[in-house]
Amino acid sequence: MMYNNFKKYTPKKPVHKFTDLDVYQQTLALSVIIMKDLKPKLAKLEYPFLENLINGATSIPLWISEAHSVRFGDHAVGLGLLEKAMSGCNKMVVYLEQVKGVYRPAAEVAGGSKAGTGLDGDLLDDLIKRYHDVRTKIFRLSKSWQKWSPPSRS
Repeated sequence: MMYNNFKKYTPKKPVHKFTDLDVYQQTLALSVIIMKDLKPKLAKLEYPFLENLINGATSIPLWISEAHSVRFGDHAVGLGLLEKAMSGCNKMVVYLEQVKGVYRPAAEVAGGSKAGTGLDGDLLDDLIKRYHDVRTKIFRLSKSWQKWSPPSRS
């Protein structure tokens, strides 16, 4: 029996700076999508939590970059910042689900955009899925950082 479904193993690139982190790259990409594609549409609709959505989207990559910087100097603070990033991902899911619920009636949730709103249901669903996925990756990063012992100060 032949097993052809296995991917060829390719090691991840080493992380030298925070921009090398996959979770940073993904959250930054998500924030750009929200700023370019979602913000203008929600501004037209006068979405009441637009400021919170924007702050949440832009804060997550900032917390990841800060966590990467302080993890050796103050191990607990670095892990705490990753916790904030995970919490931020959860908040983004809540905001996006609210947008979906407010601007897309139940009959139209299955597909397409609500007439006149310009909101794409597939975009919202994709963003929600991606925030769930990146939250899991941040959790795994946090667990790998917990394996290190904090540096001793001499």
